[in-house]
Amino acid sequence: MNEKIRDVAARIKGLRLLSGYTIEEVSKVLNIAAPVYEQYESGEDDIPVSLLYEISDYYKVDMTEILTGVSPKLHDVSLVKKGEGLKIERYDQYEFQSLAFKYARRKIEPLLVTLVPGKSPELVSHKGQEFNYCLEGRMKVVVNKDEYVLEPGDSLYFNSLLPHKMLAMDEKEARFITVILL
Repeated sequence: MNEKIRDVAARIKGLRLLSGYTIEEVSKVLNIAAPVYEQYESGEDDIPVSLLYEISDYYKVDMTEILTGVSPKLHDVSLVKKGEGLKIERYDQYEFQSLAFKYARRKIEPLLVTLVPGKSPELVSHKGQEFNYCLEGRMKVVVNKDEYVLEPGDSLYFNSLLPHKMLAMDEKEARFITVILL
């Protein structure tokens, strides 16, 4: 397993231990099986981004702190220059860059996402709402049982509690901005 994944797992385990919770208590709150949560904490399995949001909310810490071990400091303005977004390595099918990782206590999570062609991720769901804006390429967004094709300039807003996934089309990468309401 990747060293960054092990680091994130160790930070999550540390938060649980510092809070005095058992694996069973945390897994119940997150609505996942205790053995699955234990695999996430041990670094044996990659933690879905949607679950990272729930964990950061549960422990009342910024997701940036879970991902990097450093707490964001900015409260009024956060500038992230091109190519300097915090890379979030979670799934082979998606390449994420957090575009507001320096801003403390943010209410939205803007991400630049690159979809890798030829890979089909599993459906995910998470609290909140989500906005996707296609920048390059063509992408298919599956929300529940409906499919939407986005081309550059197209956008889609949806309830992210509904199972969803994004796929690159035409055997080419696609890039989009997603904004997730936390």
